[in-house]
Amino acid sequence: MDPTEHRAYGVFKPIGHMVVSFPDAASADDGQAALTALGTAPADIHRYSAAQMLAQCDEDIARASPAASVGQELNLVKANRELAAQGFHFIVVRVDDDDVARRAADALHAQGAERAQLYGRFIIEEMITRAADLPQVKESPDTGLDPQTPSGEEKERAQMRPPESTP
Repeated sequence: MDPTEHRAYGVFKPIGHMVVSFPDAASADDGQAALTALGTAPADIHRYSAAQMLAQCDEDIARASPAASVGQELNLVKANRELAAQGFHFIVVRVDDDDVARRAADALHAQGAERAQLYGRFIIEEMITRAADLPQVKESPDTGLDPQTPSGEEKERAQMRPPESTP
């Protein structure tokens, strides 16, 4: 996947895709196998190592236009950067509709995915929720995402939410 073909205002916005984070390469391998078992074509599954995502995020942050701050795209780039800095690996998978996205998110969650954001034209939806999650309260461009951590910082989120063995 060429990230330059999936940009809005200078940052990565892969409309019609899910961006999924995994705590390690082995979990991402399992996630890729789960997608293949669902019938996802190999050409629709794109892997990013922690180093690759970190480099892409740094590039996005450097080239983001002021308009990127209007929505959540830039906040998600920053959140993915934090996860990549902790060693998370990523899969970006093309999904044709909401039902396919839901089945894929469920399968990926079962393989240890931390997050799965579905990028629509106007809305970016978190597809993995956990019983302990609270409703979002401050997801605005000015304050960023609501990571639900004591400090309000995204970098604590993955440490507080270790992978679950079942969805």
